[in-house]
Amino acid sequence: MDRSERDSLGEMSIPANALYGIHSGRARENFPSDIPFHIEWYKAIGQVKQACYRVYRKFNEEVQEKFDKPVPLRILPAPVIDALEAAAVEISEGANFDHFIVPAISGGAGTSINMNINEIITNTALISLNKNPGEYSIIDPIEDANIYQSTNDIIPTALTVATMELLQALEQEINSLRQQIEIHEIENRNKLRPAFTQMQEAVPSTFGALFSGYNDALSRDWWRVSKCKERIKIINLGGGAAGTGISIPRFFIMEIVPELRSITSLPVTRSENLQDATANLDSWVEIHATLKSHAVNLEKISNDIRLLSSDISGKGFITIPDRQVGSSIMPAKVNPVIPEFIISSAHKVYSNDQLISSLSGQGCLDLNAYLPIIGHAILESIKLLSAANISLTRFLFAGLKVNADAGYQALMSSPAITTALTPYIGYNKATSLAYEMKQHNVDIFSAAKKTGIISIQKLKKIVEPGNLLKLGFTISDVIEEVTKVTKVKSD
Repeated sequence: MDRSERDSLGEMSIPANALYGIHSGRARENFPSDIPFHIEWYKAIGQVKQACYRVYRKFNEEVQEKFDKPVPLRILPAPVIDALEAAAVEISEGANFDHFIVPAISGGAGTSINMNINEIITNTALISLNKNPGEYSIIDPIEDANIYQSTNDIIPTALTVATMELLQALEQEINSLRQQIEIHEIENRNKLRPAFTQMQEAVPSTFGALFSGYNDALSRDWWRVSKCKERIKIINLGGGAAGTGISIPRFFIMEIVPELRSITSLPVTRSENLQDATANLDSWVEIHATLKSHAVNLEKISNDIRLLSSDISGKGFITIPDRQVGSSIMPAKVNPVIPEFIISSAHKVYSNDQLISSLSGQGCLDLNAYLPIIGHAILESIKLLSAANISLTRFLFAGLKVNADAGYQALMSSPAITTALTPYIGYNKATSLAYEMKQHNVDIFSAAKKTGIISIQKLKKIVEPGNLLKLGFTISDVIEEVTKVTKVKSD
């Protein structure tokens, strides 16, 4: 059984028990997409609406106290306001999300989003008052549920709330990953390996140094993400359609942001220029650039680990956990699915960054019509990055093992080790040693013994981890070695 609803364009049949109405139904027809709206944004709209109803209630009380005669304003009865607020609270808890039928990507700057929420709130409130959905003569989705509100301040403000809450979770996940990597940094601080430049063995280094680079990069990411809330905390709530505040009581404009701050415990602040906050989305471009930076670091880390653990490297420096069967035809094949997931996620963030930048620039005069897809991309990126951090922490680094023996043997068999000898024997003699190692496939000790370019005793001293890991050399280091060698010869 259906009910009939009417708007200025005509009539539409709506399922009798549906909490959505004609505005949502038209949007669903016009935007036949299956990409779901983010529930975090949905919940945040509920919080913003709750703040609006609370302030409206306060405004009514102020009016009644100050004026002893009727005022030419729409005054909603207390039971209706209570019912509207209760319905908004339900939305903030995720209830009735199955009645939100507007897809993530829509036209109209978010009007369909706002109206779908208004209809859910209205019909939920009607049911609580023992009325039927669609009895809009009692509670109207536009005049009542949307009172003193506009799509153009409600929906972007809710996006800010949802983003701030997701950013807090992302901060925690970045820190968890950083702490897990720091464990490997400490455990492998003095475990030698060859460092690589341009995928070629270059100089002596350690596994600890490799992990320390990841740790510091993630520390920068954490710091940058922690600052994102500061960049988006300025909101346009109370500004109405174009930030002018037209048709909205000044009391409401002054009180609504503090009320939302009380409900969410988030540091939101009313913009001093509500028209700017309504028309321009550059702050979203700015914070997404930070998210992109984090994606870059996650991709770099994942690519490195995938390479060092691969069969192509042939060194066996690192072993990563086996997470799932890798082939339906090749027995025992296991793929590096975690790094592949991270790299895939990073590239989705890159594409979102391009979308957000280009469509933020498409804002026209006093409003940006593309807020729905911009907001969707922002929330998608944050959630993807949180998932990537969780995956790396739990399923890759928690079970990652370093093969220190393989790293040491590779370094001593690599011409890269000869770089450490240049302060003592010069570049040309070090090059001769390197070629001897390459041509005869021998380690540094065998090459030194055969060529006589450097004594084994001196060589062993130079390639000790304590010497290799010093930041540069001093003149005293060279003099000390020369003195020791001279003394041994004279004795």
